[in-house]
Amino acid sequence: MISNLLTNYEEAAAIVLFGIGFTMLLFHRNLIKKLVGMNIMDTGTFLFLASMGYIEGRKAPIAADGAAKLEEYINPVPAGLVLTGIVVSVSVTAVMLSLTIRLYKRYHTLNLDDIYLLSKHQTEDR
Repeated sequence: MISNLLTNYEEAAAIVLFGIGFTMLLFHRNLIKKLVGMNIMDTGTFLFLASMGYIEGRKAPIAADGAAKLEEYINPVPAGLVLTGIVVSVSVTAVMLSLTIRLYKRYHTLNLDDIYLLSKHQTEDR
């Protein structure tokens, strides 16, 4: 078991990062901490995809010398997925930060329980 863990350390690190991020999403009530947890989860996912797409001894799929055998290259799809995921993650983070700023300006707190209670009281007062 330990030898498998040592040979697959990238996958183990990805799982640990995903677990840390998921735990932060579940147990923290602060919106900024939840956002950091979501970004840690994303990082774990990207690390896992990148490590699964890499094959030892193969090179990047750039044919500079002309056509070569397909078996000499790594699969470019996981790298493309990681790059696309990073762009989406940055966009989602920007939107979430802007919404967090709006919530803080309105309720003067970042605690989700307090925001829920304050919003409930505001709807009852109407």
